[in-house]
Amino acid sequence: MAQSNLYAGVAGYVGNAGQKGLVGVFSRAAGAESWQHVVQDVETFAVHVHPTDSNVVFAGTSDGVYRSTDAGKSFQRTNFPDKGMQIWSFLVDAGNANRVFAGASPIQMYRSEDKGETWKKLPDPGMPDRAVMPFACRVMRLAQHPTQPGTIFAALEVNGVMKTTDGGESWTDCSADLLRLAQKPHLKSKIVSNTYNEGMLDGHAIAISPADPDAVIFAARMGLFRTEDGGASWQDMELGRFSNTTYGRDIKVSPTDGNTLYAALSVAAASKEGAIYRSTDKGASWKRFDKVTVHGTIMSVALHQTDPDQVYIGARYDGEIYGTEDGGQSWNSLPLPHGVKDIYSLAVG
Repeated sequence: MAQSNLYAGVAGYVGNAGQKGLVGVFSRAAGAESWQHVVQDVETFAVHVHPTDSNVVFAGTSDGVYRSTDAGKSFQRTNFPDKGMQIWSFLVDAGNANRVFAGASPIQMYRSEDKGETWKKLPDPGMPDRAVMPFACRVMRLAQHPTQPGTIFAALEVNGVMKTTDGGESWTDCSADLLRLAQKPHLKSKIVSNTYNEGMLDGHAIAISPADPDAVIFAARMGLFRTEDGGASWQDMELGRFSNTTYGRDIKVSPTDGNTLYAALSVAAASKEGAIYRSTDKGASWKRFDKVTVHGTIMSVALHQTDPDQVYIGARYDGEIYGTEDGGQSWNSLPLPHGVKDIYSLAVG
């Protein structure tokens, strides 16, 4: 088994902003018995291990991008142009290991050409605001087309999907057909905004498999949705056939097998249960994968770049992290120290 370090990004409580708790980045070295609190002073929404250099780890925080170059032992704030900008997602360009994209809240994109040491703000994507939420819209996840590296899709919370075909210089909206689906009674959902389109716009993750490069899968509040025409039309993958919970929080493609996908499914953003489902046929069918009982929404699935037997999951509250190192046969509990706030992101490498 590949020796690997585990990282958790921790930010604030949902609806309990005044509640005290630890935030930042926690790192657990391979074989270690405990976690180290390596970033302590900023909330962290995303952690990401560089796919070809596991010494480099990115943290998306409430004040831009932090980076480690020593496999998580220490992190420093990068040369990031804007103070106080929340970073929610990362993508390392598959064709250029030095090029890294970061997605922000409010919706904004940044790019680095030197492995995350310095960053440049890209032109404003210009997405319309479609749902008035108590927080600014977020670029939650990024997915690159396997054979067209300039084409990147972004899942937006709460604003649907956008894409670029020129490496982030300009973006187009892919949400019109999501709004059409939102007119169906079972896909309407309004919790805190001014529109019943809210649920279909509430994007959390997006993934593209090299085994099916023209299919883009979007994980949203109302389930998983798929496009094969670049976002012009979307189809409901009808997760309810396989799972009694369909709130999609994360979706990842196995780095070692493009036919295999993992989805984090829960009841809602703030719920007391959740599960990981796995598909081995590019999303046509799903089976429950984990063997654990969580007490919060599963926010993140972390997959190892070269070892398919390693899968880790993080549930929102109480620092709950579980991992398997034998392909799901057995699971270990790896809880964060007592008193953390919400887990938002896990990464392994």
